Amino acid sequence: MSKLLPNEKATFKLVAVVSAVVLLLVLFLNRRVFPRPDATPEIIYILPALNAIINGTCFILLLVSFYYIRKKRIDIHKKLNLTAFFLSAIFIVSYITYHYFAEETHFPKDNPLRGFYLFILITHIILSAAVLPLVLLSFYYGLKMDVKKHKRITRFSLPIWLYVTLTGVLAYLMISPYYPHHFN
Repeated sequence: MSKLLPNEKATFKLVAVVSAVVLLLVLFLNRRVFPRPDATPEIIYILPALNAIINGTCFILLLVSFYYIRKKRIDIHKKLNLTAFFLSAIFIVSYITYHYFAEETHFPKDNPLRGFYLFILITHIILSAAVLPLVLLSFYYGLKMDVKKHKRITRFSLPIWLYVTLTGVLAYLMISPYYPHHFN
């Protein structure tokens, strides 16, 4: 790897801090380090569906963005990726908000699809943690127009981000019937 410039060192530190903060926040919520409020606002129960819509939208935006960069349409590629990035930021806030307020929902142990669901969920969680710093660095190099480094990172970040967004939708579709406040 080439020597990092001072700006890159600062960027790598910022990416590491942001990634660690998001990961720790999600872990703390999962382990109930923060006490859950006594009352849950009703609007909280629409967040999983919103998150699935955001994930599905990001999946499509990323595919269309890939199409346009193959056509050398950097302007459209950039706008689509910035939109996916913005939606992903909204997703993270929504995800954290939901898991702060809501009780955990479990997939039924007797459901024959449980193994498949757990595979989807576990790989989704692990790759979600791994992709965040890759996406942040992809954006950093892309916005700097350092095409060589951008391409090198997006070889990994794009397929992982696509997998995470797709499995986010699949996990939602599989678990949603078991939410206590399932909307029909």
